[in-house]
Amino acid sequence: MTLSRSHGFEKIPWHGVLTSVQPRIRLGRSFDQRNHMYLGYALRVRGNIGSEPKEFLVGVGEGAHAKHQFRAGDAVSGEALPVADPRIETVEFYKVSNVVVSVRGTAEEAPPPPWRDVPPPLSVCRERGHRRLVARTYEEKCATCIWGCHMAVEMIIDQWNPSNRRYRTETFCYGPRSCPLYRSGPVRKVPGRRGMSYTEEDWVDEEATSHRSSDE
Repeated sequence: MTLSRSHGFEKIPWHGVLTSVQPRIRLGRSFDQRNHMYLGYALRVRGNIGSEPKEFLVGVGEGAHAKHQFRAGDAVSGEALPVADPRIETVEFYKVSNVVVSVRGTAEEAPPPPWRDVPPPLSVCRERGHRRLVARTYEEKCATCIWGCHMAVEMIIDQWNPSNRRYRTETFCYGPRSCPLYRSGPVRKVPGRRGMSYTEEDWVDEEATSHRSSDE
C-alpha cells in the first residue's frame, strides 16, 4: 500500500466496523457566552489503526458523511492523521482520505433509544438545539446514539487576555425531549477572570429546545 502524506506527515491506514456515528462539534465558552463550531462527525471504530487492534475515534467532514452516509455497522477503511491538538478535539484521528465503505450496516432492529440510523446533516443539530447530558449517562447509554455529542470545550477565561484559556469536555443531547434515558446532571459552571464564575442554569437548555415538542 502506498501511504498518502499531508503537510509532510505520513497518514496512518485504519479499518474496522463503526459502532457509532455522532456529530463532531466544538464548543467555545467565554463566561456567559458560547459558540459552536460544526466540524463534521465522529466515527467510533472497532478495528485497527495501523497494525494496532483497538477501538478509536476518527473525525470526518460533513462532505464525507454526505457522500457515504455513515451508520453504525458499516465496515469502513481509510487513512488519517493523529489530531494536532487533543485539547480541542474529542476524536483521536482526523484529516481522513481514501475512505471506502466495504460493507453497509443494516437498520437497527431494536426500537430506540438509542437511535442508531444515519445521522442527519449538522444543520439539523443546529436547528434542534441541545441539552446538557450527564457524562455517566452518555458513556453508559448514549455513546452509540446519533443524538449524543461529546464536545471539546475551549474556554476564554479573561476577555481582556484571550490567551488565558482552559479546556475540558462536555456531553450533550440533541435527541427527543421525552427520551427516557436522558439525565441532565448538575448545572455547569464557567470560570471567569479574577475568580468569578458563571453558572449555566436550566433555563438555558429549556430556551434552546423550547421550539420542539416533547417527542421531537
